[in-house]
Amino acid sequence: GFVVGHAGLYQALAMFAVAYFIIGMTVLSVCAIATNGALDAGGAYYMISRALGPEFGGSIGIMFFLANVCGSALYVLGLVEAVVDSFGIPPGQKAGTGVHVLPQSYWYELLYGTVLLALCLLVCLVGASIYAKATFLIFLIVAGVLGTILVSFFATRPTGVPIRLPHLNGSEIENGNFTGFSLATLRDNLGGGYGVDYTTGQMMSFSSVFAVMFNGCTGIMAGSNMSGDLKRPSYSIPRGTISAVLFTYLVYNLLAFLMCATCSRTLLQKDYGFLRDISIFPPLVTVGIYAATLSAAMSNLIGASRILYALARDDLFGRALALAKKTSASGNPVMAVILSWLVVQLVLFSGKLNTIAGVVTTFFLLVYATVNLACLALEWASAPNFRPTFRYFTWHTCLLGIAGCCVMMFLISPVSASASLGFLLLLLLALHYLSPSSTWGYISQALIFHQVRKYLLMLDVRKDHVKFWRPQMLLMVQNPRGSARLIDFVNDLKKSGLYVLGHVELQDLDMLPSDPLQPQQDSWLSLVDKLNVKAFVSLTLAPSVRHGVRQLLFTSGLGGMRPNTLVLGFYDDAAPQDGLARHPAFTSAREEVPLGFPPLRAPAAPKLLSPREYVGIVADALKMLRNVLLARQLESLDKAWELRRAASPPPSIHVWPVNLLRPDSARYADTCSLFLLQMACVLNMARAWRRACLRLFLCVEAGAMPHAQEEKLRQLLKDLRIQAQIQLVPWDAVTRLHWQTCQGPSGGQEEEEGTVNFPANATQVSDEYVCAANKLVLEQSPTPAVRFLYLPRPPADTSLYPLYLHQLELLTRGLGPTVLVHGVSAVTSTQL
Repeated sequence: GFVVGHAGLYQALAMFAVAYFIIGMTVLSVCAIATNGALDAGGAYYMISRALGPEFGGSIGIMFFLANVCGSALYVLGLVEAVVDSFGIPPGQKAGTGVHVLPQSYWYELLYGTVLLALCLLVCLVGASIYAKATFLIFLIVAGVLGTILVSFFATRPTGVPIRLPHLNGSEIENGNFTGFSLATLRDNLGGGYGVDYTTGQMMSFSSVFAVMFNGCTGIMAGSNMSGDLKRPSYSIPRGTISAVLFTYLVYNLLAFLMCATCSRTLLQKDYGFLRDISIFPPLVTVGIYAATLSAAMSNLIGASRILYALARDDLFGRALALAKKTSASGNPVMAVILSWLVVQLVLFSGKLNTIAGVVTTFFLLVYATVNLACLALEWASAPNFRPTFRYFTWHTCLLGIAGCCVMMFLISPVSASASLGFLLLLLLALHYLSPSSTWGYISQALIFHQVRKYLLMLDVRKDHVKFWRPQMLLMVQNPRGSARLIDFVNDLKKSGLYVLGHVELQDLDMLPSDPLQPQQDSWLSLVDKLNVKAFVSLTLAPSVRHGVRQLLFTSGLGGMRPNTLVLGFYDDAAPQDGLARHPAFTSAREEVPLGFPPLRAPAAPKLLSPREYVGIVADALKMLRNVLLARQLESLDKAWELRRAASPPPSIHVWPVNLLRPDSARYADTCSLFLLQMACVLNMARAWRRACLRLFLCVEAGAMPHAQEEKLRQLLKDLRIQAQIQLVPWDAVTRLHWQTCQGPSGGQEEEEGTVNFPANATQVSDEYVCAANKLVLEQSPTPAVRFLYLPRPPADTSLYPLYLHQLELLTRGLGPTVLVHGVSAVTSTQL
């Protein structure tokens, strides 16, 4: 009567259609999730938490608990209103007459509500079985009342109905009419005629009427809330819920039409209990109203208690809900029932039914939207294990349900909707950071996998362009204990590219009972988390380190995301240092260092690979067109100290883009030099290194027009948009040591030990020259945080590999953190 009286028949039918459209879409999602596996206590909370994870599940669980609590209070207040309407002392009278003996005031109505809520509490404390029997009895009563009401519309003769309304300190009488079936009455009630709600004194509108009406439709979750008490929830929930929705929708529409055709608008708007006045047996209508509202109040109270119990049992809120875990001997969560009753009692202090209707409706719509979201996520994830036996849904129905809920939330009350979403966001953030990890499975992982696979297929390597090149690193790590700072440094070098930590285990799978790499995977992933680097982990078994690196270079990555740069630690005789023990991520008193990695190699212990094999790895990578970086003494780089020190000038990065081991062919614009410049620039672009100053060294000889060379290099840097200082370095004294006469065959043994050919027999480089080049680099001040040097290509003659490595060791000796770089691909662009 309230809905039809204010909204009229057309708008009332539209409200029912919108409400049941939202409810219908949600019911399809509920049925799909309910038939996809075993359900436990918690209903919608259980479905959402197991589908969307603990953050969404816990936050929506609290919202759903509050929705049921407020709903229970709403129905108790509605019952109080009906009782006072039937037995209350009329306004303006001090003493009651006949059956009208109950005093009317805020505190008296609060007392009546408390008594009625205590009755609901007693039923719920006994348990679900007595509740089920009570609700079945109530269903029979309501069905009988509904039958008499339908008969009354046809059997009752037209009559006038006096309506007593409060007015100032007294009351006044208005007359409403029951006209019987009348075309004129139907015409008068077709359109909207919003007026003042006589219980609250507020002007009604479409949104406020819809908010009150929608609460009569929220019982669809009553069955799913009892999922832990049902014998076969996957069978009972779809059938019971769909039947209830269809039945109530038909009844609401039928009653709306009959009321509009027989009752005047004054009667509908000013007397919400008019059905008693037109019934053939008025007391039965009163009993039906009491029974229906009492059943709804109990349903919401027991639903709230089951949600609270499920939240407590999942430990999402720790000790805050520990009390709600306690159950009776029969398994009834009595403490959850009592706590829910207390919260409902607090809500009763709001006093008026329509005051909290908007908040309740907003909460329920938010829960329904999230149920649809859970089903949509499961459908879009395309997980093979999502196989609900209920198939009458698609992602379109889920999306329509979400859209309908969100639109109606903001139409009903933009303020309540915004506040509810803000509250939900706060709960999400709190649970994300504070709740323990769960073993339920995260739908986000399934959705991420689905999308990543799709976009990886779209990432076409044939469409690669140098403008969008980025480093994709494969860092080979023997033992993370000795490589913590190197791992962190390469993380700064990747520039949002792929980063893979590779490790080779020297074992033969044929001789092992199982894969030894699987137990190590968790340790490596924990390391990545602790060091806060954005890296993947790739482990392999191989008979030698060289074969293992080849495997990883061939197989790491997918599609267009494959490593294009190999990073190796330097091969020298320095004793490894345990960097994990000193790393800030592992020095906290709460953290334990052991991650399952073996102790570091003793200084005197043999290495896992020979110098020849090490250089062979570099040669293999270059043959496979991978860029190579060799990092020396990076474990001595204290990035935090270098970058946070207050001293002036700021820390610097020294760049030597010339092949110091080939002074006769030193150029600044070959592919390798440009790649070296690019890597230094990438490091300087990283957030942690932006304060550092990029310093480029230009080696010049007397009489070679150094200023012309400097201007040419400056123009190159300008074209490449690289901000760097250029410093001229005279190196005549160094190159003079290089220009020496080639020794003949007579000194063959001495020549083989003291020189090496790069890459053909055109040039000879002596140890004396290399030491002079090392001294030249070392003398440049101020001392940089890190140096980038040109890495020459290994000689074609594999017998010269040890000598090649010896020359690199001499060149970088005592330089501190140094990166030797060799690039094989064009990586710079001057185009838009």
